Amino acid sequence: MIGLIQRVSQAQVTVAGEDIATIGQGLLVLLGVEQGDTDEKAKRLAARIAGYRVFADADDKMNLDVRDIAGEVLVVSQFTLAADTKKGRRPSFSSAASPSEAERLYQVFCQAMAQEGLQVRTGQFAADMQVALVNDGPVTFQLSV
Repeated sequence: MIGLIQRVSQAQVTVAGEDIATIGQGLLVLLGVEQGDTDEKAKRLAARIAGYRVFADADDKMNLDVRDIAGEVLVVSQFTLAADTKKGRRPSFSSAASPSEAERLYQVFCQAMAQEGLQVRTGQFAADMQVALVNDGPVTFQLSV
């Protein structure tokens, strides 16, 4: 399971011209689910992201996590994170989880983030989404379990 996290001052997801989720300061999480991922991995990644210190403290050091700043989280499914790009000119998605299992684990992950005490908004699984964000920094990290 892969989480690409971006520190944002705002982010928004639109589907078919309709805004379905918007957050202010916090994290945009692009989540890729791979074959072999489990509920336990989803929960571990959620806890890791919730506690990941990417926000500045009073000394301008990255010492605060998203909960410390009362930030929000927007989680967007992104199967392309599971792509194999090692050879050729076209990515292979053979390591991505099946759509039904990926959706189930996406939901487990989102619930685990909420259980970490976070305000969680979500994209629409398997939809053609437009994601707009203001990356604060820019700060982007890839975490996996």
